[in-house]
Amino acid sequence: MKVLLVGNGGREHALAWRIQLSPLVDGLVVTQLNPGFPADAIVVSGDIVAAALAHEVGLVVVGPEAPLAAGLSDDLRAAGLKVFAPSKAAAQLESSKAFAKAFMDRHGIPTAEWSTHDNPESAHKAIVGACVVKADGLAAGKGVIIADDAAEAHVAVDRMFDGAFGEAGHRVLIEQRLEGPELSVLAFCDGKLAVPLLPCRDHKRRFDGDKGPNTGGMGAICPPADATDALVQSVLETVLQPTVDGMAAEGMPFRGVLYAGVMLTESGPKVLEFNVRFGDPECQPLMLMLDEDIVPLMLSAAAGELESRPFKWRPGAACCVVMASGGYPGPIEKGHIITGVAAPQADAVTFFAGAQSRDGILSTAGGRVLGVTTFGSDLKSAATRAYEQVSKINFEAAVWRSDIGGTR
Repeated sequence: MKVLLVGNGGREHALAWRIQLSPLVDGLVVTQLNPGFPADAIVVSGDIVAAALAHEVGLVVVGPEAPLAAGLSDDLRAAGLKVFAPSKAAAQLESSKAFAKAFMDRHGIPTAEWSTHDNPESAHKAIVGACVVKADGLAAGKGVIIADDAAEAHVAVDRMFDGAFGEAGHRVLIEQRLEGPELSVLAFCDGKLAVPLLPCRDHKRRFDGDKGPNTGGMGAICPPADATDALVQSVLETVLQPTVDGMAAEGMPFRGVLYAGVMLTESGPKVLEFNVRFGDPECQPLMLMLDEDIVPLMLSAAAGELESRPFKWRPGAACCVVMASGGYPGPIEKGHIITGVAAPQADAVTFFAGAQSRDGILSTAGGRVLGVTTFGSDLKSAATRAYEQVSKINFEAAVWRSDIGGTR
């Protein structure tokens, strides 16, 4: 069976790495190049639906959020293809934060108090102190500003309405600022059932100690020590399954990966955001931790036939450290040569995000360049090994956080 994978970032490299391990798969079709994709992968361009039909793919996996918001899954399903990804309607959980918040209110899913605003005057009036300012639409994980005081929030509102995040910021949300550790809990969903994956913790702030601007993610660990089975079960019962039930009740059955970013507050887990695809970089350690064939799980979710059973996971932990271009998440320079990347192993893979290969030479091509991901018997050993790998990789102006996994 051939699998078509949409996207070419670090998340998609991780998915490709895991998918090609399946004995069911005899070929990978991709929509864009990534230096880590199999050398024999078939690259297609133009009409993705036509390409999927022409290559007789048995499954389509959509990685990024933008094609989901544009309705690619609907077009693929209309052509009779099996798709591991939600519909355009279901993708509103990510493509519109206002939709997601109103949905949570309708279905009693715990989240922060919020208000939505279509003009700066209204948004400014809603600010009373420390809060969170969010662009309503898709902003590549960067459209959230955590304001420490009212002055910072007012500046954030002006930036958004001035176009800092493009059309995503034409509507702005002002949210209550929650306190507590964050957790990412993802689940495979088949329209009726949510089956949770191992919990992860993403480190979005650019600098050590969770300081500085938000980024697409500077690293992730899986599973965090404080994420007990009971906690994951609580998130499943209060967030994930109610979301799947609510989407089905509203005529938008959710199939694919549902990502709940939650804050562990004193009054219990509360949803910060939904994503409708694998997180990046959470996907990277998850793929190293999974201990069974991912393709049958994806096929079952696409067909609405998931089994109500826990997935199989390796004992231990995984850590992903993101190496980024200097200046990220601001302006960066591209084209710096990358050296020292080790060949993939079962327990250590460097996933390519903003990287390209020409004539066998690797170079930087984006803000987040590499996701150095390793497995260990515990989180400390996984993180130590990840930083050992990082120390061997070189490119000009490379930057990374030194505290992913809490070992530095």
